[in-house]
Amino acid sequence: MAKTDTKGETARSSRAPRKTTSTAASRPARRAMSAKTETPYHHGALREALLQAAERVLERDGLAGLTLRAVAREAGVSHAAPTHHFGDLTGLLSELAAVGFRQFNAAMASACDSATTPLERALARPKAYVAYAQAHPGMYGIMFRTERLDYSRPSLHEAAEASFAGLANAVGMMRQEQISGDALTLSQGAAIARAWSMVHGFTTLLLDGRLKDILERLPEGTTAERLLESMLTAPITTKPPV
Repeated sequence: MAKTDTKGETARSSRAPRKTTSTAASRPARRAMSAKTETPYHHGALREALLQAAERVLERDGLAGLTLRAVAREAGVSHAAPTHHFGDLTGLLSELAAVGFRQFNAAMASACDSATTPLERALARPKAYVAYAQAHPGMYGIMFRTERLDYSRPSLHEAAEASFAGLANAVGMMRQEQISGDALTLSQGAAIARAWSMVHGFTTLLLDGRLKDILERLPEGTTAERLLESMLTAPITTKPPV
């Protein structure tokens, strides 16, 4: 019996170290795997990474899918990161809209710079307006959701003001006069509102698929861009009242 017990103890003691070694070795491996799931960012780059992640979520899942947690998950950071940088969802949406306006403004400025004739310059801005909305429908949509945004945030206020200044300047060039965004005559205000209403309304109808019926009735091959060009260049004619 004594020999049997000794053999049993020896066998158990020989197995025990292998079990302990295996468990200990697995712990660092699990910690290493967990560390790989978190994306490292320098402090200054995290805010930009969160905004880029928010744009991806917005374009992929729409406004309903854009939450602070969804953005953190997309960026691969802790759930607290978006709150730390933006405060709440309104703050995130406002900063994202500011990014959209800056992209929007840059696209229109680039289109105007590339134009070589007066007609091309006149059409460049509205065509770039529509093209940006088609390429970034989610961003375009949030830029004009005033009830979800906080315009007291400097970045959004400045980007939106720059967009309006660009519109006023374009209308001023067409009217061959200097337009100040701070003080408008009624005629200037009407011209700006008319131009914006036409292009914004056209863009909204196009994104909603509401122009499809009209386009199908036009000569074969007529694009939405060609329809917009015709709208913008057609003279405004009125019939006198009978």
